[in-house]
Amino acid sequence: MNKILLLLISIFIITSCDNQSLYPKEKNISWVFVANEGDMGSSNGSISMIDEFGNVIETESLGEVVQSIEVYGNKLIVLINGGQNEFPEDSKIKIFNITHEGLSMPGIEVSTNNSSPREMIIVDGMVYFTNWNTSDVKVFNLTTYIIDASIPVGVDPEGIIFDNNKLWVANSGENTVSEIDINTFIETKHNVGPGPQKLIAHNNDIYVSRTYYSDDWTTAYHGSSKISSEILINDYGVGVACGGSILTYEDNIYRSFNGGLARMDANLNLDENIIGNYNQSDIYHIEEINNNIWFAITDYNSLNEVHVIDFEGNSIGHYNVGQTPGDFAVWKK
Repeated sequence: MNKILLLLISIFIITSCDNQSLYPKEKNISWVFVANEGDMGSSNGSISMIDEFGNVIETESLGEVVQSIEVYGNKLIVLINGGQNEFPEDSKIKIFNITHEGLSMPGIEVSTNNSSPREMIIVDGMVYFTNWNTSDVKVFNLTTYIIDASIPVGVDPEGIIFDNNKLWVANSGENTVSEIDINTFIETKHNVGPGPQKLIAHNNDIYVSRTYYSDDWTTAYHGSSKISSEILINDYGVGVACGGSILTYEDNIYRSFNGGLARMDANLNLDENIIGNYNQSDIYHIEEINNNIWFAITDYNSLNEVHVIDFEGNSIGHYNVGQTPGDFAVWKK
């Protein structure tokens, strides 16, 4: 047989096998996306895609610090913050179409002009996202792909949620949470104690997880607060950085604590019966997805995994993902 023909046949077989290993034989109808922040000082942040069959696919490098992700319809919205101003060109929004095969590359890119975007919430086709460098919430229109407005808030705004026609923003560089009317942009600030990071709404109350530091930045502390008819503040003492995930499940509030997830009572005290058994310093982020708990685990070096357990603590699975996994987002066709 002609040598060239043999070579072409070999290439076809190898390519076919590679495609079969990359995508499942059955058409995938769901994805869990993982935002991999990447190494500090490098532009190697990426997204890992976990399909319903347990396959993991990682994208190419997207920029310095892939901070947060959200699904809107069949699109994935990605905020990349550019690090501590090392890569101002990486301060941007990226939008990808989602298919059963993953993300359609290269996507659409919109600069945020070195605003250092952090977290977001999507309401009626508008992305409201917090920004460290500009101390504001910017409003990005998913129809025009233009930033329509900027809402001034506090120092180093971090977490953002939407509840009762209000935006709620955790100003991590000060002691406040901003309450913003979504129609008028009128702001009211609530003093919740130092280091507000993450927020969640439950029964018309706003729960706040807090992480803050000693004056010399050598010791981290953690606590929680609740915005209700009054402000309730509870400090837990010495903790670890990035241990502030907070979520709801079956009418209960849970917070990242002591190597897992702890239920929080009405006075913000934490149950000693911890769900999960990890090194707390390795827990970077926790979310509830499809009635299970998803842990982003990293030592900022070679340990970069996602672990999934149920609320009884039973292991469901774990996945090796990209460098420094953080935020999650879920898509289902």
